[in-house]
Amino acid sequence: MWQIPAIEDAELDLLINDLQEIYGYDFRDYSKASLKRQVNRLFTTDKFPSFAEMRYRLKADKTYLKRFIENITVNVTEMFRDADFFRYLRDHIIPTLGTYPFIRIWVAGCSTGEEAYSIAILMKEANLLQKTLIYATDLNPAVLEHGRQGIFNLKRMKLYSENYIQAGGTEEFSSYYTANYHHAKLNSEFTQRIIFSQHNLVSDGSFNEFQLISCRNVLIYFNTSLQNKVFNLFDSSLGRLGYLALGTKETMLFSSMANRYKQVRPDTKIWRKQVDNLDRRDDL
Repeated sequence: MWQIPAIEDAELDLLINDLQEIYGYDFRDYSKASLKRQVNRLFTTDKFPSFAEMRYRLKADKTYLKRFIENITVNVTEMFRDADFFRYLRDHIIPTLGTYPFIRIWVAGCSTGEEAYSIAILMKEANLLQKTLIYATDLNPAVLEHGRQGIFNLKRMKLYSENYIQAGGTEEFSSYYTANYHHAKLNSEFTQRIIFSQHNLVSDGSFNEFQLISCRNVLIYFNTSLQNKVFNLFDSSLGRLGYLALGTKETMLFSSMANRYKQVRPDTKIWRKQVDNLDRRDDL
């Protein structure tokens, strides 16, 4: 049986070069294995007869570019995913954040916004939502628009409610949204405290100072060089003694920034920025 030939490494490099030169999307330091899987899946799904056809379509059709970016950037998320992380955030990190007069949180690689909304719920339950602003950013404009609306499939709310309870939630989860036929719309008090904006971790710079940055399950798709670049971006974006949260398979222990951060607990993927060397007075 004839099969569509898989895209080779050299062809993938051509696509990556096109995306950068024509549209400004820089995927050069993304994991090649992950990118290749996503591109080959799309190549097969869209039934291109050849690589040349796919490349031409991508260069000539901006509508297809949108589909391409949506599919090669992985968007897997859910509210209160990894309940232990949110429980620790609730019990140990948020009380410290509450000591600030105003709280800025950055959820980088936010996808459709479930994590940003989860953090907003925690801030509300700590009576801190009104002095909190959450910046939710992603490379993909389509998922940002989805998140901005705050509308999710009603069937997902059962799972989200179970996650919420496992994360230490004690309120009636259904009070945080309005059900309408097959959809659930989160309350406006949450959508008003979250700013959804396009941001490219590869090429864009720091845009504010934050007390907490959460970038979970994004860096696993980057190579070591790009991970270090992103860690530098986060370092310049974190305020004094700010917190950086990563995914379960991610670490900054071997990064160029490792000596500037302390892991809050060995089994928790949250690091706290330490006092800058110039500010230390231990040897005076």
